[in-house]
Amino acid sequence: MSDTRHDEFADFAHARSGALFRTAYLMVGDHQMAQDLLQEALTKTFVAWPRLRDVGSAEPYTRKAIVTTAISWKRRKAWYGERPVEHLPETAAPADDPELRDLVWRELQALPARQRAALVLRFYEDLSEAQIAEAMGCARGTVKSQISQGVAKLRARFGDRLGPDLDLLVTGKVS
Repeated sequence: MSDTRHDEFADFAHARSGALFRTAYLMVGDHQMAQDLLQEALTKTFVAWPRLRDVGSAEPYTRKAIVTTAISWKRRKAWYGERPVEHLPETAAPADDPELRDLVWRELQALPARQRAALVLRFYEDLSEAQIAEAMGCARGTVKSQISQGVAKLRARFGDRLGPDLDLLVTGKVS
């Protein structure tokens, strides 16, 4: 790979690592595992860098690598679920009810990997169904069903406390 391509990759990794780490963290719920997940995804992106025609496609490619790797880790039982941490990274907004936010966080981590991925990409990363389908490597209908099933499980657990627009899930605030 040419020095220019190396520099492009380095610039991309430096500029987007924070946002990509947040996605990785939301997928696995553990700082160290999220760092490992991001590192693995960036490694995959680096290997694919010469094939990426547009530098703008690097972030969706890396996000897809994060999602598919996290799902495969869960399937192989290499990831053992939630681990307690002292502080959550980059919350969207301070929660009015930290206890409720923590309950939602634990319930989100308890969802199956594909449902959690769909919810994280939709409500935390604000991606469209098409972008989520690309990141997860599935059809838009699958994305819709995974989101629907995940939301149904959260609503069954929390009822009306999630509000009609899932404000609690998105912002940590009760509407």
